[in-house]
Formats: sequence, C-alpha cells, structure tokens
Amino acid sequence: MELRDFIVTPILLMVICVASYIIRPLVTDAVNRAYFFPALWLKIIGAISIGIIYQFYYDGGDTFMYHTYGSRFVWEAFCDSPSKGLKLLFSDGIDQAGVYKYTSQIYFFRDPASYTIVRIASIFDLITFSTYSATAVLFAVFSFIGMWMFFLTFYKQYPHLHKGFALAAFFMPSVFFWGSGVLKDSITLACLGIATYQFYKIFFERKITFINFLILLIALYGIFSVKKFVLQAYLPAAIVWIFARNLGHIRSFVLKLMLVPFVAIIVIASAYYAIVKVGEDDARYSISKIAETAQVTAYDIRYWSGRDAGSGYSLGELDGTFGSMVRLAPQAINVSLFRPYIWEVRNPLMLLSAMESSCLLGFALYVIFKKRSLFLAAFSNSNVIFAMVFSISFSFAVGISTFNFGTLVRYKIPLLPFFLTALILMMDYEKSYRKLDEFESTE
Repeated sequence: MELRDFIVTPILLMVICVASYIIRPLVTDAVNRAYFFPALWLKIIGAISIGIIYQFYYDGGDTFMYHTYGSRFVWEAFCDSPSKGLKLLFSDGIDQAGVYKYTSQIYFFRDPASYTIVRIASIFDLITFSTYSATAVLFAVFSFIGMWMFFLTFYKQYPHLHKGFALAAFFMPSVFFWGSGVLKDSITLACLGIATYQFYKIFFERKITFINFLILLIALYGIFSVKKFVLQAYLPAAIVWIFARNLGHIRSFVLKLMLVPFVAIIVIASAYYAIVKVGEDDARYSISKIAETAQVTAYDIRYWSGRDAGSGYSLGELDGTFGSMVRLAPQAINVSLFRPYIWEVRNPLMLLSAMESSCLLGFALYVIFKKRSLFLAAFSNSNVIFAMVFSISFSFAVGISTFNFGTLVRYKIPLLPFFLTALILMMDYEKSYRKLDEFESTE
C-alpha cells in the first residue's frame, strides 16, 4: 500500500458512486434494481481484498506481477515519453528498441496472454496514476459490467428467477472474489458475460447491429488473448446454444427428428472448426497437442505452483495422450465442480472453497435425484444445454490440467455461474419451461 492508494482510490470510489446512481435507472427495472449496488460494491470489495491477501498472506503473486512489476513501468514510460508508453502498450513482446529500460523490468513482457493483462492495467493506470487499489477497482467494475450482462441474458427470459440468477452471477464467493481483481480471471469472466449477452441479442432477440457484432468480437478477442482454452470450450457451447434454440422453434416432432442428425453434424463440424481456429496460432492449443499441454500444465502446477501449500491433488496417471484424458474425465469434472471436500482442506482459503463446493454438490444432488424427471426433461431447453455444455467441458479442461486446489479455485470460476444457472433452470422446468417451450414453438 502506498500513499496514493489513500488519495486516488477514495476519489475514484466517489466518482463510481455518482456514475452508478446515474446509470442504474438505465439498465435496471423495478425487480432487478435491488441487486445493482450490492453486486457492484461486492466486486469492489473483492478486488481490494485480493490485493490485501496477496500482499500480506501470499507475500506477492500474479496480481503484483501484472501491476507493480508490469503496468507500473508502462505508466512510467508514458510519464517519460508518450511515444515510449505507446510503444510498450502495443509491443509484440519482441521489439525492445528504445524501451529496454522498461521491458527488462516487466516480468510478463514475453508472455502474450499475461502481457494482455499488463496492457489493460496500463490503460487503467493512466486514469489512476498507477495506483494499485484504484486500478483493481476498475478491473472490478469491468467484471461487474460483464456479469450484469450475463445476469440480464437469463433474467430477460425468466424474470421470476431473478434471485437464483443474481446468486449465480454476483454472490458466489469464489466468483466475486477471484473474479474481481487485477487478474486474468476478472477479464475472462467479464468477456464471457458480455459475449453471452451479445449472442442472445444477435441470435435470439434478432437485434443484428454493427455495434452488437463489434462488442461480441471484442469480447471473444479478449478471451482469446487471455485464455485460449476458455474460448475453445465456450465457442462450441455457444454454437450448440444457437442451433438448439432454432431447432426448438420447429413445431413438427417428425421434422425435428429428421433434422437432428443433420444439425448434429453441422454443430460438431462447426465446434471442431472453432477449436482448431482458436488454437492454430499456438501449438500448445492445437488439436494434436492439447493432451500433451494438459499433462505439462498439470504437473507444472502440481509440483511447482503449490508444492509447499499442501493443496495438490491427483486424478491418476496423465501420460499426454487423449486416452488418458478421456479415462480421467469423470474425476476431472468432479474435482472442478465439487472439490475440495471438507476433509481435504489445508488452509483458510481452501475452507471457503470447500464450503462453496459442498453447497453446490448438495444442490446438484437434490436436482438430480429429487427431480429426476425434470433433470432429464430440462435438457430439451437450449439455455440448459448451453450452460451445461460449457460448464462440463470447461470443468474437464481445468480439472485435467491443474492438479492444485489453490490454482483450481481461480481457474474454475468461469464455469460456476453457468453451472449454477443450469441447475436453477432445471429446478424451475415444471413451472416455466413447458410454457416457454409452447410459446417458442408458436413464434
């Protein structure tokens, strides 16, 4: 903490307070208005708390590498010479002519994904005078914007489920904490929410405008720049969502049955193409290398990122082949969604994660076993299919490639709002889905 944190951050918070009062009537209604301020300020509290925990509990970490040992030097370059600052802002991580003084001190300069976060923090630093806590607050605001759009996507379709959607989007402890600060996860979460909302507006509300497409492309590019593997799980799910929704509009059961094989082929081909295109400029994420990348990443995190914290886990032998990945898929999905269990807790932060995972496990078991017929029937709805395809595929991806609970609790937060939303929609199937399906079939 520096003196500027106690000067700049309070001023920024006052500006945000005034701006939010002006904006709230434009983006809320009488029902969801109650969630706006609590969700926003919880994000801000989460962002500041992350900085405090990383400073006093971890004694450093990624968030300071992005800012104190990253964007701070870009800000200093801007102060020395705007041209040098711009060169750093748009640097490709190779050319250091004239700026070596700064790049030699930037920890993530040669890591494109991490340097994207440095760039974003640098832009915010121009507003905050490179004040860590104030920059973290702006990350929180951006994350809140994305999650508000995520909330609106489903709230518009099922307004009576506003409490459940608000819980999924704003009030899950892991999500508002790890998805708020100067971290990759905040940007990824925000872009996922924005992209989901734009997909809904373009393909379901038919609001096909240049602005909507531009925002969608920017959000997808944001995910691509920070975490390609998230996009490789998200794009196929979005494609399935669009095709499932349009297939649901067909009233004739016979025609639906005839079209299902053709739609399935198109969806699989489109999803495969999306995965290939996302990974084509990075060998680690190409189809032929994904299994090997998962193995290297998993063992690297397991044995280096938290070897002294007692938070490692193992799913079995991962040998870098697709066969081993498929064999370990059930364990990988389970560890992402429902672990650590209470008896696996080794530190206070793991306890919070374990409590959250236990609640999610209890709710999932209730839906599956107490509402078996609804659980199966609900999969006829495109929203449930979309949320489940993404959350299950992503839980497999992070579970198989992490092997450390401390890292997993951060990596898995993009799937949690989707998974909880799917469960909430399943619970409500009998009351609203049948009516909605009937309405959709008459559109």
